[in-house]
Amino acid sequence: MFRNQYDTDVTTWSPAGRLFQVEYAMEAVKQGSAAIGLRSKTHVVLACVNKAQSELSSHQRKIFKVDDHIGVAIAGLTADGRVLSRYMRSECINYSFTYESPLPVGRLVVQLADKAQVCTQRSWKRPYGVGLLVAGLDESGAHLYYNCPSGNYFEYQAFAIGSRSQAAKTYLERRFESFNDSSRDELVKDALIAVRETLQGETLKSSICTVAVVGINEDGTNEPFHILDQDAVQKLIDAFEIVKEPATEAPAAAEPEGADGAGASDAAQDPPAPAAADEGAAPMEI
Repeated sequence: MFRNQYDTDVTTWSPAGRLFQVEYAMEAVKQGSAAIGLRSKTHVVLACVNKAQSELSSHQRKIFKVDDHIGVAIAGLTADGRVLSRYMRSECINYSFTYESPLPVGRLVVQLADKAQVCTQRSWKRPYGVGLLVAGLDESGAHLYYNCPSGNYFEYQAFAIGSRSQAAKTYLERRFESFNDSSRDELVKDALIAVRETLQGETLKSSICTVAVVGINEDGTNEPFHILDQDAVQKLIDAFEIVKEPATEAPAAAEPEGADGAGASDAAQDPPAPAAADEGAAPMEI
């Protein structure tokens, strides 16, 4: 992916005002497997797709716990993500030791963005090739941030990064207005649906996805950041599929009504009715 003589150094500007090495780092985020984040008033849910290098190897971890109130999901170079998550842990520990209170999420995100920005301004460094979705809970409520390799950061209601994340973004854009008042289980369900959208026909199983949650329980106690075990995730996936089954059967149930209504017409018009029902059912099954 060679463009011109301006992409050999991270500190070299092109005549169009672009830093190609930074853009290449942002492209590395798009090559990683998908990571998704959703936020409500009380909870933040992170979900990601686990992809192994081969059938003989295990998958790389993509969700890391930073503190009891903060966690991250990554897309891109997992080694860079591991280093940055360790840096975030150190910052949380230092702040907690100094001030005896948890580090605010926004302040940690700014420090992480400053660390990423330094790598875009030093010729002997390279940008981090990883994007981070930072989920956290502090005195001001639940937060979801995205940290970019360029040093920019943004707060989102819901967001998806990684390969084939556009399909998940499309689903989240249709649903995000309801996320603010969603319960914990509803957020997890929406996260799993968004993960399924990135699989392109592959069956969604707990073995190929990871889900983590942080938030405030109904009784007012904090739910620390933790990764849900595979059995709990699989039960939620099974429940989600049961909910979708009646929708696929609805067109079939409507067939007799269409057939009865068409009884007065010629018999030659009867066969197209089931065909139309089949055509309507196919996209819902996919």
